[in-house]
Parts: sequence; C-alpha cells; structure tokens
Amino acid sequence: MRTLSGPTERVVVVGAGLSGLSAALQLAGRGRAVTVLERGRHPGGRVGRADVNGYRIDTGPTVLTMPGIIDEAFAAVGESLADCLPLDPVHPAYHAGFADGSALAVHTDPAAMATEIERFAGRAEADGYLRLRDWLTALYRTEFDGFIADNFDSPLSLLTPSLARLVALGGFRRWEPMVRRFLSDERLLRVFTFQALYAGVPPRSALAVYAVIAYMDTVAGVYFPRGGMRALPDAMAAAATRAGVEFVYDATVSELEFTGSRVAAVHVADGGRVPADAVVLTTELPDTYRLIGRTPRRPLRLRPAPSAVVAHVGCAAVGDSAGHHNILFGAAWDQTFRDIIDDGRVMGDPSLLVTRPTAGDPSLAPAGRDLLYVLAPAPNTDVGTLDWDTAGPGYVEQMLTAVRTRLPGVGEDAELLHVVTPADWRRQGMAAGTPFALAHNFSQTGPFRPANTVRGIDNVVLAGSSTVPGVGVPTAILSGRLAADRITGIPARRPVSEVHR
Repeated sequence: MRTLSGPTERVVVVGAGLSGLSAALQLAGRGRAVTVLERGRHPGGRVGRADVNGYRIDTGPTVLTMPGIIDEAFAAVGESLADCLPLDPVHPAYHAGFADGSALAVHTDPAAMATEIERFAGRAEADGYLRLRDWLTALYRTEFDGFIADNFDSPLSLLTPSLARLVALGGFRRWEPMVRRFLSDERLLRVFTFQALYAGVPPRSALAVYAVIAYMDTVAGVYFPRGGMRALPDAMAAAATRAGVEFVYDATVSELEFTGSRVAAVHVADGGRVPADAVVLTTELPDTYRLIGRTPRRPLRLRPAPSAVVAHVGCAAVGDSAGHHNILFGAAWDQTFRDIIDDGRVMGDPSLLVTRPTAGDPSLAPAGRDLLYVLAPAPNTDVGTLDWDTAGPGYVEQMLTAVRTRLPGVGEDAELLHVVTPADWRRQGMAAGTPFALAHNFSQTGPFRPANTVRGIDNVVLAGSSTVPGVGVPTAILSGRLAADRITGIPARRPVSEVHR
C-alpha cells in the first residue's frame, strides 16, 4: 500500500462528517497533531440536524449498523463506543409492508426470523432464509478485510486469495439472482435486496458483493443512539477533542496553498491560514476537484446514484401502529428502478421508508407526539426533469397520503416540519443533487472507484462517500480509517471481520 511521502506530523482534516471524524480519531491516536475545519456549526456532515417546533430532527441517515466499526474509531484514542454513546438494538430491525396487505417483521435473531418467515411464506422459505443467512455471513467475512476495508493501489491489488474465495461465493455475480438461489417468494426477495437502493443500482444489476449491506441490517442488526443519529458525530467529536484534536467550526475552506506538489497550508474564507504537512479532504466531489485544481481523467464518466425526497413530519402519537423502521413496498418494484434511474421521473408506484425515531427516544418530539422521517427514492438532478421547487410540495403530499393509506393510524394531525428534495441536496453542494454520492456499479467499485490518493499531489488524501469504500455510515467511518492508513501506514490491529462478528 502506498503512503504519503514526506512529513505528516500536522494534519488538517477538511470536513467534520463521519469520515472526517473517523480520520481525526485515527490520526490523533497515532500521534499526529490534527485540526478539523468544518463549514457548519456542528459536526456531522451528511448526518445533519434541524430543530423545529420542539422536534429534534435528523436530516441524514437513520439506519445505524455495524457498531464494531464505530467502536474501532473510538478505540484509536483509547475510548470505547459503549462508554461514549449508548446504543439500543432495534427489534425488529424493520417492519415490511407489501402491496397485497401482507406484513413481515424482519428479525436479526435467526430463530425468530425463521419462525416469522415460516408464518409468512412457509417452511421451505424459512429453510432457504437460514441458508441465505449463512451465505451472507460468509460473504461478509470474506470481503471485508480484503475488499471493502482495504486500500487499493491498482486493480492488480485485487489479486489475492480473498478474491478467489469471493468469486467462489458468487460475489461478482448479480445480487438478486444470487438471493433467488435461496428464496422464491417475491416479497422476501425484496426484503433482502432493497438495500441495492443505497448502492444506487437495481438489485438485478448490482454486484452480489453489495449483498453485504443486507448482512449488516438483517444479520448483524440495527441500532439507535439515544439522542438521535446526531448523537454519533457529537460523541466522535467529543472523543477527538479529548484526544487533542482542534475543531474550527464556521470555517469554509476557500483554497489550498501549494508549494510544488505539496499542500503547505489550507486557507479559510475568513482569511485564516492553517499550515499542514498532510491534508484529508472529505468535501463533496465538485468542491474536492475545485480545491485540488484538477478533475482526474477516467475512461468512463462518473455516474451518480439516485437521490431521495425526505419529509419530516410531526404527528399524533401512533402507539403500536408503526415500528421504528418501516419499509412500504409498492407493487411495481422493478418499475421503481426504471423510473428513478433510467427515465428520470418519480416512482409511479412508490416504495417508501418510514422511520419513527421517537420509537427509540420519545424525547425527540414534544409530549404526546411522534416524529416521522419519510424517504422516497427519486431521480438525481442529472437525469431528472422535475422542477422540485414547484412540484415538490405536491409530491410530498402524495408521499404522506401513501403513508396514511398503508399505515392506518400513522400521520394523523400531521405538521410538516422539514423537507429536503434533490434540488436542496444540490444546493448543499452534492453532485447531481444526491446524498448517496456515486452509484456502486462495477466501474465504480473497489479499485475502480475514485481513489483516495491524488496523482501528482504528494500529501493529500480523500475520504467520504465518493471515494473508497463507498456510501453508508459504516463505510464512511472506514473511509476515514483508510485515509489515515495512507498517511501513517497501517498499525497493528485485528482483522476487521474478526472484530465485527
């Protein structure tokens, strides 16, 4: 693995999102002097927040998995996740509802899930689930150390014994056809392949290596931090501060000061100058290319992932009418992907994620009220033709009507608190108006994804969703660690797959 040349004692991290916080913790634990420059007023990046009418809203991701990866970041500075941030398991991980009126509780305990699937679809499907679970577990243990949680210097870096095992497991076949080897019920297929939406690729086209996302939530489990998702970056920033990391907020980076092929300092819009031996950039890809003064050449054009519309709603308390995470599948599942990826239009028969964070922490809403997060996948602004500023309010109302129809008793006495559309993501600087960065097709996977080093610049490393390993909370945290490894080399540690079993 290539590492940066020259001194690396003073490191400036640009951005206090999860990847930047992870990099800061890893670097501080390895003896570097770290300064984090963040344009916002608080840490979090895509893990955003808004406080409206007594509700504490998380505007970014809501599903938290793989706490062992998070704990590794805290352990870098001698702390532990358990001491810094209480996490509660979410049981069941999801409630899935289907267009035919059937419903399934998605448990992470194998016996409980097999029993639920037998009730739902029969004994043969329950047996298939247990075999699928074994395959997902083998896939995870094979690919994490040698594929997802590793730096690549070139595609040749893939040629390892792990690659042969991954090929033998079917990792480079297609996700949905591999799951069909175990399950035949179309509804169950959706439960174990919908995660392809996070990868920005239809399940029929996505590489099976990304079925590891299904392992993360249906096998390893889903968790929720008390205080909401914002509590995670807050806890990481606090641990980094205790380890000596300096945070500067309201600090928009305006330019990098170069001396030859090295960055000598980072300039802030208010005129500040921060000297640096090395720099970690976690900025959105357009900002990254602007700061480094170049756009790397690629044989294929980068393809952004689909976007989403997210509506945050306060409503009357729902009791047991909805779980913590609820997936409402429409009937036209395959058409959903054609709508948002190929045709650039909103879903004709929407599938929605409805999260009720107040199921995990009632203090996030006023007494007697619940808080809902309603997400509808949507085309990004590169392929989409909708004028969101004009059509957005009407589409959000359609989303909420679908929720009230499919989850009776949920969404009554509603107050719309906050909405984010693809146009809003674009105004925040996200390429193509998507918070999911680059799609995980083959040409944007592993060593073919934009690298975390920059050819011709000796002391800059990238981290975040647009570089390796990709999109998601665990992968963003891994991205920060991979960036730190480029700066310091790899310290001795246990294999990731052993730590996070």
